Amino acid sequence: MTFKEKGLLVVLSGPSGVGKGTVCKALRSRGSSLHYSISVTTRKPREGEIDGVHYFFRTREQFQEMIRNEKLLEWAEYVGNYYGTPIDYVKKTLAEGKDVILEIEVQGALQVKRRFPDGLFIFLAPPSLKELKKRIVGRGTETASLIENRMTVAKSEMELMENYNYVVENDQVEKACDRIEAIVLAEHCRVERLIDKYKNTEGFDKQ
Repeated sequence: MTFKEKGLLVVLSGPSGVGKGTVCKALRSRGSSLHYSISVTTRKPREGEIDGVHYFFRTREQFQEMIRNEKLLEWAEYVGNYYGTPIDYVKKTLAEGKDVILEIEVQGALQVKRRFPDGLFIFLAPPSLKELKKRIVGRGTETASLIENRMTVAKSEMELMENYNYVVENDQVEKACDRIEAIVLAEHCRVERLIDKYKNTEGFDKQ
């Protein structure tokens, strides 16, 4: 019987504004083997965002129907909007032996951990909260009150870092990508993932 290693479910999350989307975009531009899972959201598209490419943009009613029909691996309400991950794509891709990366908020990552404890959970951290605020302000898309709301949430999310397997500081995007790729490579070399392959190899158990 041919050994087929299952794909890794890589969960990348961290505070809003830390650069999760930027890092994932950089990974894709490198030709990374990670398959990007598109999230569903009820927030309005930002300039340049395309439905079905960056997000699946849905109404609150449509999103709630997906919840009722259990079509989401995880979902969360964040700053007045819903975010979630379609479950069918993830399961199919992992079964094919391909790695899937989820770029999601911290609440969603903790939901996934309860359902997929074997996933690889990476917390993307800012160099400092001061730098995080600078990045959020630099977007130019949020009001002052919303920025302060995001910073309050970010502080509480940083305290949840202990629930993750790894932390990667996003000081420079390319360095963050290097660290993530190194972590994924190391995980694929874990004994528990590969031992069955070698146990089934002729002569493995012979002296």
